[in-house]
Amino acid sequence: MDQICVVTTVVDARSVADVLAAAAVAGRLAACAQVGGQVDSTYWWRSGVETSTEWSVQFKTAPDRLSALVDQIRVSHPYEVPEILVSRVESGDPAYATWVHEHTRP
Repeated sequence: MDQICVVTTVVDARSVADVLAAAAVAGRLAACAQVGGQVDSTYWWRSGVETSTEWSVQFKTAPDRLSALVDQIRVSHPYEVPEILVSRVESGDPAYATWVHEHTRP
């Protein structure tokens, strides 16, 4: 139970990031979600290089809630092809991993 999943995405507006974060926590799909400050992203899109300002959202969840969280992000995300990155990590504090697990129970 010391393993947790960290899911990261980016969106084009702080208000969208806040909604994604709040919905995941309220729905018990994530124990917490952190909205990070603006980042400037440069990427290929439709045969050209674009640059835009985005907001990052990082969710902490239990491994057994990962699929449902990713599904919710995908459905709610405003991008045609959303960035949804998943990292499985060992918690440095077993109590934190337990907290994440307990707060992602439906």
